[in-house]
This record gives sequence, C-alpha cells and structure tokens, in this order.
Amino acid sequence: MSTSGPLAANKTLFKTLGYDPAKELAPISLFAILPNVIVINSKLPPKTLTELVAYAKANPKQLNYGTVGVGSSQHLAAVYFEQLTGAQLTHVPYRNIAQYTPDFLAGQVPLGFQLLPNVLNLLKSGDARALAVTSDKRMTALPDVPTAAEAGVKNYETGAWLALLAPAGTPKPIIDTLYKALAEAMKDPALKSRFTEQGAEPTAGGPEALAKFMASETVKLGEIITKAGIPPM
Repeated sequence: MSTSGPLAANKTLFKTLGYDPAKELAPISLFAILPNVIVINSKLPPKTLTELVAYAKANPKQLNYGTVGVGSSQHLAAVYFEQLTGAQLTHVPYRNIAQYTPDFLAGQVPLGFQLLPNVLNLLKSGDARALAVTSDKRMTALPDVPTAAEAGVKNYETGAWLALLAPAGTPKPIIDTLYKALAEAMKDPALKSRFTEQGAEPTAGGPEALAKFMASETVKLGEIITKAGIPPM
C-alpha cells in the first residue's frame, strides 16, 4: 500500500528518489481518496470560502496554517489554494499533528487544509469551522460542507489517496485476482462505513485507472511544487 507522496509528489520533491513508481510497481487499484477539509478557527470572521479568500488578501501572510511537513497533502493543498486564489498564507510545519491542535485553539495557527481525522474533534466542539472540502463531490462524512467549487473556488481539487500495488512484472492473473478481492471487499458495508468515518471515500477503479491517475497526479503535483518554488530535498 502506498500514498500520493511516494507515488506522485516525491518525484518532484526529491533530487534523487531512488526508484520510479511508474516502472517499478504494478498498479492494482486506487482504494481510497481523502479530500482535505479547509478549516478555520471559529473566532475568526470568515464564514465562507470566498470570505476566507477576501480576508487572506486583506491580511497577506497573516494567516498561519499547520501541516505535517513540506510536501504533505496539507501543504500542497494550501500552496495550490494560494496559486488559484492569489491569497498569501504562512506555512507552519509540525513534526506531529497533535502539536497543531493547541496552536489552532490558541489562534496562533488558525487555518488548516487538513484530513478529517486531524480536525474532527475541533469541528465537533465548535472550535473549528469547515468552509469547504477539496473534492469534486461532498464528503460522505461532512454532507453539509460544500465542495470548493460550490463555495466559489473553481477547479480546486486535491487531497491524499491510497493505492495497492505489486512489484513490476507480477503476472496479470495475479494482479487480476488481487483486484477482484479488493473490489469485493469494497462492497462490504461495514468496511465502507469505517472508511467514511475516517474521511476517506472508498473506490476501486482497477489497474488501468490507477496507472492513469498516478501519471496525472505526478504531473499535477509536480507543477504545483515547481510553481511554488519548493526546492528539491
């Protein structure tokens, strides 16, 4: 199992990656997409995504957002947001996302482009306000929160994702058997429920769909990283 970083973003984030995901891995299937949730401290004025954009432009670099580090889905979601809207934000990376919560509550880092589990308790307590999700459809776990497009920022789709792969050269019958097992598992209501509770949208598109998705994400994330001027590690 691997994720958007090792399979796509890292090709641009690292000078020498040491492996080529497209050549050394045989896709089985994408099985979960985890949109980012744009959250803001409830004490701040913005109540919609368009209000956040206006607030950020009126206060350039004054809004701090927290992530688990450079190149994470949270960081790239924020960078992409800046590129699309013209807003200027300030990145605060953390080694452990648990350190982000007290700073969010204190108002020092009042913005986030987070995965749902990282901010679920903040949303439940009312300390955080969800402005939008970064997917083309509303999240199952947050049906009342609009997509970014619905909230006024078009073409803004990003997030983490999870995929199953095998070593390159794995015989097709084995790939097919593994994909069939995955697709069957994804029909289990209990499994689907656990996925959606964690802010993940289950899927099972198959080997060809995953290969195309990895290729498109590698290009998209590479362009975001290059445009942002993030130096290769």
